[in-house]
Amino acid sequence: MRTRKISALTMTAVALSLALTACNNDGGDNASSSASSSSATATAASTPQSDTAEGKSSGTPAESGTKCTDQVDYAGDSRSNAEINSVGEDTGTCPPVKSSDEASGTPKDPGTKCTDQVDYAGDSRSNAEINSIGEDTGTCPPVQSSDEASGTPKDPGTKCTDQVDYAGDSRSNAEINSIGEDTGTCPPVKQK
Repeated sequence: MRTRKISALTMTAVALSLALTACNNDGGDNASSSASSSSATATAASTPQSDTAEGKSSGTPAESGTKCTDQVDYAGDSRSNAEINSVGEDTGTCPPVKSSDEASGTPKDPGTKCTDQVDYAGDSRSNAEINSIGEDTGTCPPVQSSDEASGTPKDPGTKCTDQVDYAGDSRSNAEINSIGEDTGTCPPVKQK
């Protein structure tokens, strides 16, 4: 399958080069046209396959030595710069800008823990909690900075007190569950 795609790219480049050569028939030296044709063919043959054809996310090819966040405008993207740049370094492609209405997080690689895939330095959640979210949803959650509300994302249809062990928390179950319903996040356990 890969050979066919490269061949199609090569044939397209050759056809384009021939068409441009035919249009540039001013009687001048054809050596430059011939070199141009060879260059286009070589470029097409060395062009990597699209990321979507290989199952990777589409995006902008990462420039060597340049962070994705310096190369693409990620304004409005809920992911951290570290996460975006990590994806770029790992895949060689800067991820597409993710609007706030898209699901947040990074697609989880099979057989890899989220904490081994994304840098969660500064995230107040435990590795076990982060990895559990990744296993349950198939998406590694976005890094939660310490100034963001901490807690556990609330499972739909489950009370926070049935989801997290609040033994030793001075608040009532009703108060804890109310916070979970209102915010969508089970609050962290509050020690006495």
